Amino acid sequence: MVEPNAQDRKRKGNAILGSAVFFALAPGFVAGVVPGLLTGWEVGEHLPAPLRAFGAVLGLLGIAFLLHAFARFALEGLGTPAPVAPTERLVVGGVYGFVRNPMYLAVLAVIAGQALFFGSAAAAGYAALVGLAFVAFVRVYEEPTLRTTYGAEYEAYCAEVPRWLPRLRRPCRGSS
Repeated sequence: MVEPNAQDRKRKGNAILGSAVFFALAPGFVAGVVPGLLTGWEVGEHLPAPLRAFGAVLGLLGIAFLLHAFARFALEGLGTPAPVAPTERLVVGGVYGFVRNPMYLAVLAVIAGQALFFGSAAAAGYAALVGLAFVAFVRVYEEPTLRTTYGAEYEAYCAEVPRWLPRLRRPCRGSS
């Protein structure tokens, strides 16, 4: 028989591996490959340098928040963001204590940052389309699934944490 701690380590290891694979496939494609194809990785000279610098910072912050959100899924939720391998526990710590959808916001920040950095109207339009797709997915699939899976715990979380606009103060309930 396997010790409980060994089982926990194995579940965390599997969650980390699954999250890393999903990270490369989903956000890697949506926020990396597609914007790269749209921009050709060429910086347009028509935007002022401060705006391009803001785009770079926005994109890098998006990547940092995305990595944090993915880590929370693996380490706190013991699962992945992929619907085929969901978390065992509702993820409410870290950035999830400020906004319910930090992954989607982070992906949009990466795309919007690239649109600004590269000066690409096509990437900006793509960011808008991705944003609309995220809103539809959250409303039609994700929220109903989380309500079914986590019930009252998810309802309480929704009552406390906004869906899209992060609250600016630290959560009261001690989320880490």
